[in-house]
Amino acid sequence: MDEVDLFEAEAQALQRAKAVLASAQPDPASYRSALEELVQHYGQLMRQSRRLISRSDRTERELNLLNARLKQLSDELDYKARHDNLTGALNRGAVFERAHQVLEKSAMSLIVLDIDFFKRINDEFGHPAGDAVIRELVGRLRTALGGMGVIGRVGGEEFTILLPGWELEQAVVLAGKIRQAIAGERFQCLPQRPVTSSFGVAWAGAGGDFEEAYARADQALYQAKRGGRNRVESETTVTG
Repeated sequence: MDEVDLFEAEAQALQRAKAVLASAQPDPASYRSALEELVQHYGQLMRQSRRLISRSDRTERELNLLNARLKQLSDELDYKARHDNLTGALNRGAVFERAHQVLEKSAMSLIVLDIDFFKRINDEFGHPAGDAVIRELVGRLRTALGGMGVIGRVGGEEFTILLPGWELEQAVVLAGKIRQAIAGERFQCLPQRPVTSSFGVAWAGAGGDFEEAYARADQALYQAKRGGRNRVESETTVTG
């Protein structure tokens, strides 16, 4: 199949103009006719070129907008895959991943806490009230931490705080401040009854096993539960 020459008419007009120019004694009418034809075709090419450039620019803008939207959607999906929908804290998988990354380079303390008698809150006031308590608790955690550490929601009413570079004693003191920030004032979403939390604290050295440290913190948390709740225990009080 022969290829179609998109500029066949323009090429023929150019050839005729060249023939007039090469003629030994062309008459003025031939010059004028050839020039008019060239001007006509040149004008058509200019208009077509402008339309093509306009379409190309519009297409480029649309592609840039589409790429920006795809990047935004990708970021949103990545965020949702790593964060808890209710609180915005890291989810269990993401906080464990972050902990492993930290321990590759430095030591770390971790605090495990959960809300005391949370099932009673759900049973007495309903699950929407329970969700509101969880959201407000995470807000209090963020305020108490003041930008330090990493908060993760690892279960229904259970949370973990990672503290890279912190010693165990420092983390225990911080856990005490957080406990007071939660228990010291009634929750706005549930003023009918007090909300308290119990805490377990552990430490892991650089290169250590996070799951093992997490198990020690969890054991300390249960020690706090057995000790009456609304208290802080560390791995030293469990094993010491």
